[in-house]
Amino acid sequence: MLKAMLRTSQDRLTTRHHAFDGWLLLATLSLMLIGWVMVTSASTEIAANLTGNPYYFSIRHGIFVLAAIGVGLVAVCLPLDWWRRKGPLMLIGALLLLFLVLLVGREINGSRRWIPLGIINIQASEVAKLCLIVYVAGYLERYLPEVRRSWGAFMRPLAVMALIGFLLILEPDYGAVVVLTGCVMGMLLLSGAPLWRFLLILAVVGSGAVMLAVAEPYRLQRITSFANPWADQYNTGYQLTQALIAFGRGHWFGLGLGNSVQKLFYLPEAHTDFVFAVLAEELGLFGAIAVILLFALLVFRAFRIGRKAELAGNPFAAYLCYGIALVIGAQAFINIAVSSGMLPTKGLTLPLLSYGGSSLIISGIMMAILFRVDAEVRRLGRRPMPDVDPRPDLDSRSETDIRSGSRPARGTMEADHE
Repeated sequence: MLKAMLRTSQDRLTTRHHAFDGWLLLATLSLMLIGWVMVTSASTEIAANLTGNPYYFSIRHGIFVLAAIGVGLVAVCLPLDWWRRKGPLMLIGALLLLFLVLLVGREINGSRRWIPLGIINIQASEVAKLCLIVYVAGYLERYLPEVRRSWGAFMRPLAVMALIGFLLILEPDYGAVVVLTGCVMGMLLLSGAPLWRFLLILAVVGSGAVMLAVAEPYRLQRITSFANPWADQYNTGYQLTQALIAFGRGHWFGLGLGNSVQKLFYLPEAHTDFVFAVLAEELGLFGAIAVILLFALLVFRAFRIGRKAELAGNPFAAYLCYGIALVIGAQAFINIAVSSGMLPTKGLTLPLLSYGGSSLIISGIMMAILFRVDAEVRRLGRRPMPDVDPRPDLDSRSETDIRSGSRPARGTMEADHE
């Protein structure tokens, strides 16, 4: 008994300074603070022109950052069982939001993606990302053997994704469809489903994506302008050419914080979708690489926490972390690739960094879930192991005793517990 108490005290001393993932916290807070600074720098001119207050968007973004931290602190107190139970309800809520935005949504730049609620607009696709991840994680926990063996169990999450994708296309929000489809397929792949299924589905999905891309004239123009933006730099290729000019101006160390030229009404959406281009112009190549490394660190720690949860025997927590890592990583990659001319133009925010209340708050909740998973896994790892097997007689019982269901004497069990 004394030995067990000493071991417990030693475990508490060795883990007292490691109650959470410090690297994940560093990456999260760094990206949020860098985002606040860059949104302030990129939005002063347009804010002064639209509202008369050059810090209008900076103040709002600061409120969103504080709200994301506050909501995250509440979310980190919720046990994983709560998320597991609420998964189906969250999926229904996401579908209702995606349907509601088509009816009463606010149309901006030809897309109906936001539900106006006075001081804030809710972006339905951002809420759907979190809800879908929670639902698919719970589904994989319940039907993991069937998902690996049968086509029916494997296709059900993809059918749910197809329904959500259909509603997103009606907005339209093609970028969110790409991110969520990649996330769901990545979670299924990490669950151990056969690889050949994904190759077959990728061929079908790829064909559908090509058909969707050429179905609307503006999507086809984006693809052609992406291939050669300088051919029509004042029309379809305008955003990309201005972003590339920002990258070119930045050189190695940048023009200095606040000294961007492209934010002076040259680069559209400088504080939202193309904030990374302004960052590269003001902080240079080294600043851009530093931000990319912070995203890489965040995604790596999310996968690592998920792997620890999987090894600890908690598949729901593991797939929850995997889904969050896939969404954050895919969205960051697409946004940066679009800004640098690697992919066609998409309206996707940069997680934790771009201006936008819905994106920041949902990202804050996702980070809180990662911290909660890490805390629960660490708590399991700190449980003291007994010095003596509490059921030693089970191995010594005869096969006849086990079949008959006989139990060892009460005195033996009490002695073991002592």
